[in-house]
Amino acid sequence: MHAVKNIVIVGGGTAGWLTAGVIAARHQGLMKSGFTVTLVESPTVSIIGVGEGTWPTMRSTLAKMGVSETEFFRHCDVAFKQGAKFAHWTTGAQGDAYHHPLMMPQGFTQMNLAPHWLAAEQVGTFCDAVSPQGVLCDEGLAPKTIATAEYDAMANYAYHLDAGKFAPFLQKHCTEKLHVRHVLADVVAVNQTDTGDIASVLTREAGEIAGDLFIDCTGFSSLLLGKTLGVGFKDCSDVLFCDTALAVQVDYDTQDAPMASETLSTAQSAGWIWDIGLPTRRGVGHVYSSNHISEDQAHNELMRYVGKSHQRNTVRKIPIRSGHREVFWKKNCVAVGLAAGFLEPLEASAIVLVELSAKLIAEQMPANREVMDIIAARFNETTSYRWGRIIDFLKLHYVLTKRTDTPFWRDNLEASSIPDRLKNLLTLWKYQSPWFFDEFDRLEEVFPAASYQYVLYGMGFKTEVEPDENARSSLIAARMFQENTALTRKMRTQLPKNRDLIAKIHQYGFQAI
Repeated sequence: MHAVKNIVIVGGGTAGWLTAGVIAARHQGLMKSGFTVTLVESPTVSIIGVGEGTWPTMRSTLAKMGVSETEFFRHCDVAFKQGAKFAHWTTGAQGDAYHHPLMMPQGFTQMNLAPHWLAAEQVGTFCDAVSPQGVLCDEGLAPKTIATAEYDAMANYAYHLDAGKFAPFLQKHCTEKLHVRHVLADVVAVNQTDTGDIASVLTREAGEIAGDLFIDCTGFSSLLLGKTLGVGFKDCSDVLFCDTALAVQVDYDTQDAPMASETLSTAQSAGWIWDIGLPTRRGVGHVYSSNHISEDQAHNELMRYVGKSHQRNTVRKIPIRSGHREVFWKKNCVAVGLAAGFLEPLEASAIVLVELSAKLIAEQMPANREVMDIIAARFNETTSYRWGRIIDFLKLHYVLTKRTDTPFWRDNLEASSIPDRLKNLLTLWKYQSPWFFDEFDRLEEVFPAASYQYVLYGMGFKTEVEPDENARSSLIAARMFQENTALTRKMRTQLPKNRDLIAKIHQYGFQAI
């Protein structure tokens, strides 16, 4: 039996260091018996550095790694994220906007409020009827107070962060607190065994580095899984058309300018613009389809959005090759992050996929090589499912549009570009609203049924529902709507402004857990 004790991660950045931290934290007890985590990072290759949006999973990920939330805020230019606001996606008209919050609808585990909201033909939005979070975002409020303990929440939240500062922060924590070995070296060759496993990587500066399990975090190049082991790439540009991003950093008008506590996604003629507020600046980017608009046109739309006087740095062009590897774990190598695949950042799925993959590797860490293929098959099935569901969810935003003003929006409505599973669900949802049983049966769904409800009804989707004749059910629903109204009112009076809380965190810090 060949024990798996030496884990070698090739590539740094957010993917590499998050993976190193999750695995090292999970297996700290084995370090004394010879378990090692080594991260090999090129001193010459720079990170992409624009992944600034996360999911609430990041709170538990950092907590399990032993990271102080206060120090995280202080060192990574962190702000709160309570969801996303989508503007001009439905009709493109002034005022066309809806929220996808991070809080579940009121009483979500006990009752599906969507049919009751639809039957009552409520005035106002679905989000405001079932959650306080749209109002909190509209008013620029934080999801907690300075008296709330680290990682605890009054309203569910994730983070916006500076990706260029996050990776070095993780590196320092992993090497100083979690005993991860850091090797700065360029890989010049990959050595394989007779069976095709990776035996070692040969580096220019540090020689040969052997391992039992190799994790490919080499970004788009996919040096180990793609180039060495020959795993192909499954393209999905026939479903998701956006293939380029133009990113820029933008100054605030004043140092105390209001800071959004959600990601703003504003539709354009052939794509959309993200707008992420950090304490010191905004990160803005235009994601577009080069088959529908030229780079000059896309640049002009971006400049109209930000205003030329607010541009801080030159605009960076980032290619987007939508899709993922045909398998993610082959032999003794597993890909995480961009090496595994990439999709447009519409719902900030990139970093959460890193977290979920790292967690699965850490929890299912094969004891020896003999069982690794069993673990790999399980990992591949779970990860393929997750990628497929993310692709479905991103496409949902496009197929619900009523826009026909440009070829881009019209082409997104073509049936040939819509995945079969999503087509079936949309047919189902014409007559019953999304709920737990609509194939949302995994323990860790990236986008649960609630997310589909927020997007569907935010974009004006109509589900035909019969009035519920059950008096008790109607009373329970009415009470839940009232409870949400009361909770919204309470939170509006208790929660501070987003920027004000972040200033207090820098000055005083959160209560420790």
